Amino acid sequence: MTSHAALIVDDEPDIRELLELTLGRMDIDTRSAADLGEAHALLNEGKYDLCLTDMRLPDGNGIELVKHIQKNHPELPVAVITAFGSVESAVDALKAGAFDFVTKPVDLQVLRNLVTSVLRLSDHYGQQDRRSRDTLLGDSPLMQTIRATIAKLARSQAPVYISGDSGTGKELVARLIHDKGPRSERPFVPVNCGAIPTDLMESEFFGHRKGSFTGADHDKNGLFQAADGGTLFLDDVAELPLHMQVKLLRAIQEKAIRPVGAQHEIPIDVRILSATHKDLAHLVDGGEFRQDLYYRLNVIELRVPPLRERSADIPVLARHFLRKLSLAAGEDHELSAEAVRVLQGYSFPGNVRELENILERAMTLCEGNTINAPDLHLPAGEEPDLEAPREEPAPMGENVPLETYLDRVEKDALLKALKHTRYNKTAAARLLGITFRALRYRMKKLGLE
Repeated sequence: MTSHAALIVDDEPDIRELLELTLGRMDIDTRSAADLGEAHALLNEGKYDLCLTDMRLPDGNGIELVKHIQKNHPELPVAVITAFGSVESAVDALKAGAFDFVTKPVDLQVLRNLVTSVLRLSDHYGQQDRRSRDTLLGDSPLMQTIRATIAKLARSQAPVYISGDSGTGKELVARLIHDKGPRSERPFVPVNCGAIPTDLMESEFFGHRKGSFTGADHDKNGLFQAADGGTLFLDDVAELPLHMQVKLLRAIQEKAIRPVGAQHEIPIDVRILSATHKDLAHLVDGGEFRQDLYYRLNVIELRVPPLRERSADIPVLARHFLRKLSLAAGEDHELSAEAVRVLQGYSFPGNVRELENILERAMTLCEGNTINAPDLHLPAGEEPDLEAPREEPAPMGENVPLETYLDRVEKDALLKALKHTRYNKTAAARLLGITFRALRYRMKKLGLE
């Protein structure tokens, strides 16, 4: 007696037969449909653990079916079958909510890996975000949204690009996506792309064969092989050189790697998560990052907000860090109400990481067990309080042209934003509510660059 069921949707009898045979050998019961109409009827008749659908169907396409299932059967994972080299359609399907994709001609090992991941997913479906709340603290609307998004992303195999300033917790978010998904029992392999020497990158990522270069006295597996079946987290992905971006793109698209010195590619089952504090779109515009890789990594973007945008979470975070630090120090500490108020008014250019460092320093320097506002030793005058009343611009004067006066006001606003973000132009543009390009234009116009 089989314990799982799959729905196969494809108008080619040979493909349906191949899929039915492969899944049958995995002890999966299958039902088949040749078009959207038959698929809808079968979905209404039974319950399935997996749906495999071709992208091109006589009465529509696979994305229509993905959207229908997302709306009416959200617990059902869908994988699409695309034509070889049709990356755009695969990405569109992932954005529509597909779990993953396979290409024609179907690689049976890739298919089996996909199906195994889907079946593991069924054991995770329906979990609440309790586990994530323990490690991703805060009850602000922003954090509630992020936890809900993480739970949703965990049910997919789509690449996720995690953006955000330094210190916001991007690796923590990546770990949670992994831990709450079907790959949780397999490795989570984080890699700092900026820390690997350029000449060793290919070997580090893909491994090498004995004798492939001087010093290669034995076979070595790379990061992709270490993460096989699990998740590979590419932190600081913007630091990858262009030649490595090409090789990474192929590995992601083909789901296969070729170790240095090897003659053949090796199938690999890895989910890719990536992150950077830089503006990747801007780097693409400048030719420093490949556009095709950017779109392949950024199938789904999850922005982690800076701490200044969720100041309501600061008391919760502060108490968490104080408990951890107090346990290590062997004595309890607490924050005064005034210290909490001051922290909530601080802009935290270093985000959550800076908050922990500030509290650790305050615990060391304070007298007694209560941390008061002066004990925090926040940088004086470096970070303006945006909640405080803003200074009025200097009077225009009788003989000052309007254009000159407006330039003066605009220049003052730009300088304050740049100072507030420690001259992080991307963050300054976001703070001002303008695009990065608009910021650059205004800086050049006003002689600030």
